[in-house]
Amino acid sequence: MTSLKRILLVFTIGLFTCAVTAQNDKDQKIIDDAKTAKASLLDANPDLKDFFDNSAGYVIFPNVGKGGFIVGGASGNGVVYEKGKMIGMAGLKKLNVGLQAGGQAIIEVIFFETQNELDQFKKGKFKFDAGASATAIHSGESVDAKYSEGVAVFTHTKGGLMAEASVGGQKFKYKAFKE
Repeated sequence: MTSLKRILLVFTIGLFTCAVTAQNDKDQKIIDDAKTAKASLLDANPDLKDFFDNSAGYVIFPNVGKGGFIVGGASGNGVVYEKGKMIGMAGLKKLNVGLQAGGQAIIEVIFFETQNELDQFKKGKFKFDAGASATAIHSGESVDAKYSEGVAVFTHTKGGLMAEASVGGQKFKYKAFKE
């Protein structure tokens, strides 16, 4: 009976280790994609360097998929940074209704002007409503966007085509890294 308990214990620990490793591998892929996305954003528009350098924090969603036909949605995972240091992972969900058709893959980055906005994001009390807008980044164009209510949002299309005139909102989830 003791051997059976040991085998079960080793098996259980092995399953737990595999589950933790799989999650870490997924997070690492998102982290790597976020680094590549940041480089792409800066390459497309070097003016963003000021936002990256001077914000209290930011979250990069390197692979947001969005699509719809009348009812649409978007989702993606990203990395949260505080004063340039990675502090956790984030999830994005968006639902909207209106005139829309198509599908797109985008990079989305949200900059937090002050610690207060970043803290609200980390507490899960941060969401965008129909009034929020993002500045689209196109290669070679200057960005003169400013913070609105302590937040600046930029998107960069990776591929696809979508026509949209809709209203909706985005919700976010935050998970801090374990120390």
